[in-house]
Amino acid sequence: MIWTVYLSGEIHSDWRNRVQAGAEAAGLPVEFTAPVTHHEASDAAGDVLGKPEVPFWRDHQSAKVNGIRTKTLLEQCDVAVIRFGDKYKQWNAAFDAGYCAAIGTPYITLHDDDIIHPLKEVDAAAMAWAQTPEQVVEVLKYVTSAK
Repeated sequence: MIWTVYLSGEIHSDWRNRVQAGAEAAGLPVEFTAPVTHHEASDAAGDVLGKPEVPFWRDHQSAKVNGIRTKTLLEQCDVAVIRFGDKYKQWNAAFDAGYCAAIGTPYITLHDDDIIHPLKEVDAAAMAWAQTPEQVVEVLKYVTSAK
């Protein structure tokens, strides 16, 4: 079986590359999907439908267009990894975690221990909490091969 792993959350570090490289080095039977990680492209996703003058409506329109991708990929993945960084508040990542919990998609949270408290509900519904991308790879190694 090839497992599909959705990589959600923080876009300002190399965590996705580290998970993907670790999985490849371990020969794991996984393929990765993700949201659009180019910030400006994501913000402009709805502009093809006409750019509203009011910023709220531009964000609303782009969120809906981005939501097509996110909703579809979250529903199709076998497991999601939800990354919370320390520099920005990732409300979208919290939303993705809640969506996974609601539809029964298992997810792993990935964050430092200094934000345990604000993420307590998110972590409570997660199947695992990792502090490094390498720990995520180890969890994926176990669940995909039972080793």
